[in-house]
Amino acid sequence: MTPVRLVLAVSGIVLAVFAATDTLSVVAAIAGFAVIGAAALVGLALRAGGPAADTPAAVTPAIRLGDPLLEMVIAGIADPVVALDQDGRVLALNAPAATVAPALRRGDPVSIALRMPELVAAIRAAATGGGAQRVEFTERVPVDRWYEAIVIPVARASRHLAGVPELLLITFRDLTPLRQVEEMRADFVANASHELRTPLAALSGFIETLQGPARNDAEAQKRFLPIMQAQANRMARLIDDLLSLSRIELNAHRRPATPLDVVPLVRQVVDGLQTLARDRGVAIKIAAPAEPQLVLGDRDELLRVFENLIENALKYGASGKRVDITVTTGKAEDGAPELRVAVRDYGPGIAPEHLPRLTERFYRVDVTESRAQGGTGLGLALAKHILNRHRGRLSIASTPGAGATFTAHLPLRPDATP
Repeated sequence: MTPVRLVLAVSGIVLAVFAATDTLSVVAAIAGFAVIGAAALVGLALRAGGPAADTPAAVTPAIRLGDPLLEMVIAGIADPVVALDQDGRVLALNAPAATVAPALRRGDPVSIALRMPELVAAIRAAATGGGAQRVEFTERVPVDRWYEAIVIPVARASRHLAGVPELLLITFRDLTPLRQVEEMRADFVANASHELRTPLAALSGFIETLQGPARNDAEAQKRFLPIMQAQANRMARLIDDLLSLSRIELNAHRRPATPLDVVPLVRQVVDGLQTLARDRGVAIKIAAPAEPQLVLGDRDELLRVFENLIENALKYGASGKRVDITVTTGKAEDGAPELRVAVRDYGPGIAPEHLPRLTERFYRVDVTESRAQGGTGLGLALAKHILNRHRGRLSIASTPGAGATFTAHLPLRPDATP
């Protein structure tokens, strides 16, 4: 007999005895039996609808491998996410997580795929009641990458037994760009300090000499003062380039919107560098269309780009005795029309291993030669950042012994009005 039927039978017998002995009236006995029966039926209905929350049978089913809801939730998250059960086996992971850890497989222990001891220790701590864990780790193969992982234990109240979570979620964050920026900033400060310290040391030495042993030496003063002037000019150029680079990076997100004809700008730069060309014995030839070639740009910044490219060709490719400048049009990688200003010298050229790094700040193929030419090591970096701001790019091609070609690519705006 079920518990409900037993309760009803016992209640009916007791109430019948009370009514027979006049302890209760017949009406009261019937009313009492109706109340007890209703209560029993309500309890039966509740039991049929679902178990009570505080009974062992109320424990909800555990999340299992292949759970469709879990898979949908994990797949909808943009960051790399991995879901583990309390034993550390992979229940679900999304596509970004598979990119971070290609060895991860559903159903396998995570410790097999993740060979980072600090991350495995964080997972173990979170699984044993240690709460959320945060850890940073590094991968050295195939390239250096830095990651942050956060392990979060998840438990429904009904399954949280003795502090053991039902689910562990691991989210990954790629810290590589931040670390690279930090390293670049540190290198930049170190290089800038070094570049400024060199002319300062020279100036200090000459000043001490002129104030001491060469105080009354006219010949020494005549020899030292031009050198001091050159070092001071070098410092001024370096500071000017640093300020220009900072200003360009600050406005990198703002694309210039002034229509400009590029050909007159190139001719203006060439006219200004004719003295240097004559001193170096270099002939400059320009091949450009007669019609306007319009781009949206900043006049001063584009003048700076062409000046850096042409001046470098005159200084480092002077042995070729010739510099060719061509202005042509073509198609960019996305098919949009672009303007190309190519500066070609016929000097010694550049070795292939140097080409990818030429636009880095303070990078030089030959430090001694660069300083002898008055270079700051920032000219090509400035040109690259200016062209990036104009939504263009700088390309470099060179063959050792056959010169080099530096090409500025700019989006062409034939519909613009200068």
